[in-house]
Amino acid sequence: MTTTLLDITELAKRFPAGKPAGPIARLRKRFAGGPEKLPQVYAVDDVSFTIAQGETVGLVGESGCGKSTLVRVLTRLLDPTDGGIKLGARELSHTPARRFARDQDRKRIQMVFQDAGESVNPRFTAFEAIADPLRRLRGLSGTNLRHKVEEAASRCGLPLELLTRFPHQLSGGQRARVGIARAVAVEPDLLVLDEPTAALDVSVQVVILQLLQRLKRELGMSYLFVSHDLSVVRLLCDRVLVMYLGKIVESGPARAVFDHPLHPYTQALVAAVPSINEHGHTRLRLTGEPRSPIDPDPNVCRFY
Repeated sequence: MTTTLLDITELAKRFPAGKPAGPIARLRKRFAGGPEKLPQVYAVDDVSFTIAQGETVGLVGESGCGKSTLVRVLTRLLDPTDGGIKLGARELSHTPARRFARDQDRKRIQMVFQDAGESVNPRFTAFEAIADPLRRLRGLSGTNLRHKVEEAASRCGLPLELLTRFPHQLSGGQRARVGIARAVAVEPDLLVLDEPTAALDVSVQVVILQLLQRLKRELGMSYLFVSHDLSVVRLLCDRVLVMYLGKIVESGPARAVFDHPLHPYTQALVAAVPSINEHGHTRLRLTGEPRSPIDPDPNVCRFY
């Protein structure tokens, strides 16, 4: 029997879409019968899913569909508008993101960002970048801190002589290893990977993906893997979530989703994957324009 590690229930994140100005704003104030309701962008809307201990779940969808917002909410970098985020037995959605930054459970859920160079303080050496969460979340210092930093670096294939270098002195692959080492140093239960190989050369991508697979086996972590590369998702993930305009439109075992997609959007995504099949394949054409994410009609399908 599998044990649920993360339980996301009816999660929503909305942002104000802007406020009218000038004559239009004055007319609205004059003729409105009550308080003006500003339009909102439904970046994440009524999303529910679970991740089991030791499971790798893929999250796919086109740019702007809400993937990055979703992972920033569930990792508590952003506060949700509605819904629940349960990590193990604890409900996290009631703890403000600012307070959760130093919470005892912060170390249980860590994130590897798309561009490691942009997510690391440029004034930190590689050693300081890896040491920072160990100081804040595990209270380590001195010899114990150095030992854990060197252990994390070695585990991620980062030569110890590079620990004194700053981000601009490292290659893209080395910066990626620093980002991964920083996240796994505190031994999290869940590692969220937001396009971790997107900024890397193909040859380096393969090495980093192999590293992630090895770390998962050694540390027993669960992964939420966000990617545009469907081939990588199919290779690494046990289950797949397909996101479109803030909604999860399809989910299931990776093989079933890729071999027998049910939703027309998923079918179009799978058909768009390049193939070396000598007989070729038919690419599905999606007609029409995408619906607006601003105040969508809850009674109308986002796709049609």
